[in-house]
Amino acid sequence: MPNISPPRNARRSVRLRGYDYRQAGVYFVTVCTHRKIKAFGNISQGEMVLNELGHVVIAEWQHVAEARENVQLDLYVVMPNHLHGVIVIDGTPDPDLCEVLQTIQQKQSATLQAGSLGAVVGHFKAAVSRRAKRANIGCQRKIWQRSYYEHIIRNEKSLNEIRRYIIENPGRWSEDTLYVE
Repeated sequence: MPNISPPRNARRSVRLRGYDYRQAGVYFVTVCTHRKIKAFGNISQGEMVLNELGHVVIAEWQHVAEARENVQLDLYVVMPNHLHGVIVIDGTPDPDLCEVLQTIQQKQSATLQAGSLGAVVGHFKAAVSRRAKRANIGCQRKIWQRSYYEHIIRNEKSLNEIRRYIIENPGRWSEDTLYVE
C-alpha cells in the first residue's frame, strides 16, 4: 500500500472545517512573532512597555477597522511576542472593496478568501512588516510566525472571559504559555 501520509513539513489547518470566516462573527485572535522572539517591547511591573515596533503594531491593528467598514475591533493587547485581539466582522465588505481584496487575494494565496478573517489578519501582518521595513525597524529578521490562532466567540459569557484575559494578560506575563525570558 502506498504511503499517503503528508510530508513532514506539511501543516494542518487549525481552522474549523466548513466554517465561512467571511460571515458575520466575533473572533478572538492571537498573532505571534517568528520563533516567539520578544520584538514589541517588555513587561515592566505588570504593564506592557512598547518599543518602536510595538507602536507600529498598535497603529496597524487600529488601521484594520479604519480600512474596512465591515470590521470592528474590540479589546486587544500587544505583548512582547504576540498580540491578542477581538475582531468583529459585521458582514460582507462593500463591492468596490471586494474587487480590491479579490485582486490581493489572488496574489497571496489560492485558499485565502477576500473579506475573511484570514485576509484581515494577513493584511495586518503584511502592513506591519512593510512599515517596519520602510522605517528600518527590526527588519533584519522575519517578524511574524506563519498563520495565527483564532477562536470563534459564540456567546457573551465567552466574550467577557476573553476580554478579562486580554486585560489581565500583561500582569500574568510570567504565567503566559507564550512567555519567554
